[in-house]
Amino acid sequence: MPGRGIAAAGLRMWPASRRRGQRQGLYLAEGPPALAVPFSTEAAMSLPPCFADRREAGQYLGRHLAGLGFGAAQLGQPPLVLALPRGGVPVAFEVARALDGQLDVLLVRKIGALGYPELALGAVVEGDAGGGGPHTVVNDDPWARRAVDSGSFDAERGRQLDEIARRQQRYRGGKPVPARAGRVVIVVDDGVATGATMRAALEGVRMAGAARVIAATPVGSQDGLASLTAAADEVICLNTPPSFGAVGAFYLDFSQTSDEEALALLRTAPPPAA
Repeated sequence: MPGRGIAAAGLRMWPASRRRGQRQGLYLAEGPPALAVPFSTEAAMSLPPCFADRREAGQYLGRHLAGLGFGAAQLGQPPLVLALPRGGVPVAFEVARALDGQLDVLLVRKIGALGYPELALGAVVEGDAGGGGPHTVVNDDPWARRAVDSGSFDAERGRQLDEIARRQQRYRGGKPVPARAGRVVIVVDDGVATGATMRAALEGVRMAGAARVIAATPVGSQDGLASLTAAADEVICLNTPPSFGAVGAFYLDFSQTSDEEALALLRTAPPPAA
């Protein structure tokens, strides 16, 4: 069953450019562009074979993040916990509660190629209340560069900005996400497969001036997680199996999160610590 035998697979990852020697009892040696070390073998041993649902996964993830010093009391300010909707909302709800953090969503839309919408050329990440953004992330490949030059990229970007505005109205009554500048921002999803959406979200948060950018997820592929290290200060994942199929395989209940469920959680989230 997915999840068994991965006790030492809980990873905390830093970009190699942020080598710090000893941190949280972990030795960070010289290494490749993505450096990964087990962050809590004992805690990882207590993980269930599969998470019951997204909220249980969020409870485990929240406890780990609190133990790593991301709580409001340790940071001196409430972290901003941003969920990638809709599946990331139940996970982030529990994370924010464990950390006494501020919960919200971060809207990210893929920019597809003209005639080939499944081919991601980049993404657009919503702006925030501090006036930052929206931020456009362009993939570093020839397809994306040609599309930008042809003008089709801007047209598709405009359509996705309209969709973000529609979803902002749905989730926040049209209000932007809270300002990210100077904040410790934790971006949460229910899993990381390729890492494309999470990577765009992290880059957008970085462009908005966040002081620290953290990616956090209950489960992820090793390749997907490694792709995030250039965009995040730290990548936290509980379960990184060597053989990764689909995110849903690590949940007993992976039914789709509805807009109604996501909105209910956002409305009932406890306020952040003062």
